[in-house]
Amino acid sequence: MTVPRPEKAAVVAEVRDRLEASDAALLTEYRGLNVPQMADLRRSLRAAGGTYTIYKNTMVRLAVADLGIDVAHMLTGPTAIAFVGEGDDGGDAAAVAKALRDFSRTNRALVLKGGVLGTKVLGPEDLVALADLPSRDVLLAQLAGGLQAPLVKLAGLLEALPRNFAYGLKALIDTRSAGTGDDQQQSETQEA
Repeated sequence: MTVPRPEKAAVVAEVRDRLEASDAALLTEYRGLNVPQMADLRRSLRAAGGTYTIYKNTMVRLAVADLGIDVAHMLTGPTAIAFVGEGDDGGDAAAVAKALRDFSRTNRALVLKGGVLGTKVLGPEDLVALADLPSRDVLLAQLAGGLQAPLVKLAGLLEALPRNFAYGLKALIDTRSAGTGDDQQQSETQEA
């Protein structure tokens, strides 16, 4: 049974729209995965902020050709796409890549092919490198800590200036008052 031409165009438009709306699209080969494994994979990707969809390679090939993305060499065999950040809240490509990598370690049937991050085409080794990155939240926390550290040092320095001045002033007063006490004792001994 052949699909009517307008339906094919609608599928190509859907793939193109999803590629444009997503932060990243990671391609995998799912040959050999059964239905419960696919459900587990989809669940783990959803938890990481991604969705997992299967399209015909020809439809994806037409959609990426419209966008000028060269991933045709990855579109062999049964291919599924993990879309990242299609919603308003965005997504974490590193978390989705990590979920794919972790799943592929326990289920050898899942093969990481590559993908697209923004406008950059990624190979399988790039996906592994992306999966090794800390999550977006961890990176933001590290950035905030890095920005906060100099400010904390500056605040400590500004706080120390008046404190050190007060300590110095107190020490000066103590030495002067100790010195005047000695002078009084010497003058009393001289008078006697």
